[in-house]
Amino acid sequence: MDLCNPKEIKALLGRHGFRFSKQMGQNFLIQPWVPRQTAEASGAGPGIGVLEIGPGIGPLTAQLAQLGEKVVSVELDRTLLPILAETMADYDNVEIVPGDILKTDIPALCREKLAGLRAVACANLPYNITTPVITALLQAGCFASVTVMIQKEVAQRICAQAGTAQYGAFTLLCQYYADCELLYDVPPSCFLPAPKVTSSVIRMTVRGKPPVEVPDETLFFQVVRAAFAQRRKTLVNALSTLLGKDVDKSTIKSLICACNLTETVRGERLSFADFAELTQKIVKLRQK
Repeated sequence: MDLCNPKEIKALLGRHGFRFSKQMGQNFLIQPWVPRQTAEASGAGPGIGVLEIGPGIGPLTAQLAQLGEKVVSVELDRTLLPILAETMADYDNVEIVPGDILKTDIPALCREKLAGLRAVACANLPYNITTPVITALLQAGCFASVTVMIQKEVAQRICAQAGTAQYGAFTLLCQYYADCELLYDVPPSCFLPAPKVTSSVIRMTVRGKPPVEVPDETLFFQVVRAAFAQRRKTLVNALSTLLGKDVDKSTIKSLICACNLTETVRGERLSFADFAELTQKIVKLRQK
């Protein structure tokens, strides 16, 4: 069965009485080069176990299964389970796990299902759960890489450089955990039904250690989020909101200037090193 052929897809879905769910953001691939290239980009191969999220009818799953040692696919929509049982029948190294990835203990799932294998994650993610899923995958601490197809706008944000319009808190979170690379775009015409936006495939190669050392990781991300919470705010005002009434603005200005930054600087101008140094100074301030 050609899982990217529109006629065969419609016949398959018709046999099973399947209806697309807008709520679940379901768009099935109809161009075979997309799942093939995505699977190749994921690093799947001998000795590699792959966690996939939202397999749909399985075109990416099949490609991953042909390359990798084992594929574990988590699928929320139970109406797709009998379809996947049919389309994945020839792949004895594929296991479909019913469930919600956002309610799944990802490290525990990998320990149970991908034991002894080097784990990577690969998925065509629904747009409405992109940010929480990527965050969960990166923070799980069990993948060598995360390769996903997402909305192009989000992909650009993840891969953005400091000082650009796309640069933000999510950029820093992703790049803290991984080296992020935008690979290629996937136009709406590659899907059934066609979405209204262009997608992109990105590969996030997980770092052995973060790009900066921070004394308090939780505080570091609090500072980052505060800096971008209202982009028009200067860093002084953003940190005033975070640090509260106990720290006056003159003290905050002194902290910022001590990092070789100006009083009027905004969050999008700060590098990893700037945020790390700022976090360190706030920790010292709180210790006084």
